[in-house]
Amino acid sequence: MEHVLVIPRRLFDSLGSFQGFQPDAPRYLPALLDTQNNFFMERPAAEIDPTHKQLIPYSIFHHAGRYLCYTRGGKSGEKRLVAKRSIGIGGHINPIDQTQDHLGEQMYFNGVEREIAEELRIGGTHTQTVIGLINDDSNEVGQVHLGVVHLFELSSDDVQSNEDAIQDLQFVPLAELAANAEGLESWSKFCVEYLAARAGG
Repeated sequence: MEHVLVIPRRLFDSLGSFQGFQPDAPRYLPALLDTQNNFFMERPAAEIDPTHKQLIPYSIFHHAGRYLCYTRGGKSGEKRLVAKRSIGIGGHINPIDQTQDHLGEQMYFNGVEREIAEELRIGGTHTQTVIGLINDDSNEVGQVHLGVVHLFELSSDDVQSNEDAIQDLQFVPLAELAANAEGLESWSKFCVEYLAARAGG
């Protein structure tokens, strides 16, 4: 039985709930990653419990003006998102991400690295920055998830899929993503809209 990291919905509301993209990550992250405010829940229960939010790292990858984009295949862990285009590699934080000496933020970032290594093979070097959070209470998937957006700046476009759920992998200019935003899953759409606005486009 998979266990996933969750926070109480009331904590999110107390920090300031929102719909869409929220760039003020420092307002939320310390409280979300505080071990007094989060815990593990069995995933089947968490998926149908809107009184809790599963905390999901959502990583996007940029190189030379283009962003990594893919289609979610039939073996995706989230069946409600199959066949959607996405710019985000996301996944749950699990108990395996804990170490004896490191909880809280370290556990979270362990989960970020594990999830990316499971789904992608990345050549070259990279840096990463948390650029915001995403929330979508308009559908049943979004009601039980809260995304933390990580922007990876890559030194190379040498990126390959590491699992069947990641299909048709390619780097796409931001303008093209913005022009075709309706074909993206909602979290990716929020990210593209934010990035386009930030770029002045």
